[in-house]
Amino acid sequence: MVRTESRIIFATVAVFIALAGLAGLIRGLLFDSTDFIRFGAAGLVAGVACFVLLLNPSAGDDS
Repeated sequence: MVRTESRIIFATVAVFIALAGLAGLIRGLLFDSTDFIRFGAAGLVAGVACFVLLLNPSAGDDS
């Protein structure tokens, strides 16, 4: 039970990282800043990937 709750908390943090990456990506596109575009895209991809991996049930989970 405790392990599942920590995974949900980390998945929530990953969603906020993805949202921050999206905001950085949009800011980079609006102000023509390649650094914001690169880091925003990386944050978006990393946040979504972590979210999917953390909430994907593994084969060993019985809960």
